[in-house]
Amino acid sequence: MKLQDELNKAGGFKNLEHLAKQVVEGFISGMHKSPFHGFSAEFAEHKIYNQGESTRHIDWKLFAKTDKLYTKRYDEETNLRCHIILDNSSSMHYPKMDNYALGTLNKIAFSALASAALMHILKKQRDAVGLSIYSDAYDFYAPEKGSERHHQMLIHQLEEAVKADPRTRQTDTYVYLHQIAEKIHRRSLIFVFTDMFQASTNQEKLFEALRHLKHNKHEVVLFHVHDKNKEVAFDFNNKPKKFIDIETGDYVNLYADQVKDNYKNEILNYFNDLKMKCLQYKIKYVNADVNQAFDKILTTYMIEREKFI
Repeated sequence: MKLQDELNKAGGFKNLEHLAKQVVEGFISGMHKSPFHGFSAEFAEHKIYNQGESTRHIDWKLFAKTDKLYTKRYDEETNLRCHIILDNSSSMHYPKMDNYALGTLNKIAFSALASAALMHILKKQRDAVGLSIYSDAYDFYAPEKGSERHHQMLIHQLEEAVKADPRTRQTDTYVYLHQIAEKIHRRSLIFVFTDMFQASTNQEKLFEALRHLKHNKHEVVLFHVHDKNKEVAFDFNNKPKKFIDIETGDYVNLYADQVKDNYKNEILNYFNDLKMKCLQYKIKYVNADVNQAFDKILTTYMIEREKFI
C-alpha cells in the first residue's frame, strides 16, 4: 500500500492509523542506533511465574511447549501519561486542499498525522494518551487511557478534524487551554499543535494559559505549526490577489511584492517573540513547518520522554 494513495483522498485521511504506523516505522528504520533508552517496551527475558502474580504477561506459547508458566519481563515499562491538544480553528485548514499528499499537507492534516504518529508510539509503549480538540468551542475531550478502544476513538476524532470545514471559525485559544488545564490532574506530558494565530487576543493572555498548563508539574511542548513557504516567505507571484482572513472574512487586495519584505520582517519578529516567551516560561518551542517531514516531531517526543521519566 502506497502512502500517497492513502493520502490522496478528498475530505481527509482514508486510513490515518495505518499511515501513522508507516511514518513511525520509517522514522525508526532511518535511525542507525537509537540513543534513547526505553524508546519502546522491548522484551528482555523470561522469569518463572509465582502464584499470585498478575497473569497479564504469561508467555502462553512457551507454556504450550514446556508445560511451565513463565512471564515476560520488559525493559523500561513506564506509566507515562500524555495529552495532545489540537487547534481546529479555520486558520489551521490553510491552505485549502481537495487532495493530500505527504509533501502537500495543510496545517490541520499535518497536525492530525503527527498526533496519530505520537499515539502509535504511546500505544506501543503501553502509555496512556488523552486528546482535546478546540475551535470556537471545546469540541472534544478524552482523558488519558491506554486501551485499544480508546485509541481507535481518538484516531476517529483526528480524522473528523481533518474532514471538517470550519469557515470563519475564530478561536480564543487561551480560553480552552485554561479549561483543558483544569481537566488534567495527574502529571502529564502535554503536546499543543496550533498555528498561534488569533484575531482578538493579546499574547499575554495566551501565555498565561500556557503557564496554567504547566501546573502540577506538567511538561508542555508547543508545536508551532505553519506553512513556511506561504506564511513566512510569503511566496506568491506578483499578480493582483485578494488575501482573505479565513477566520474573520476580512480581506485586502494587493500585489505580494509590495508588502513582502515588511511582512517577512514582522512575521519573523513574531515567531522570535514566541520562542523567547516559551523559553522564559520553560515551555518547549518547536518550529513545525508542514512542508517538512515528521522527524522533528518524533525526535522531540523521544527527547522529552527521556527527560520526563
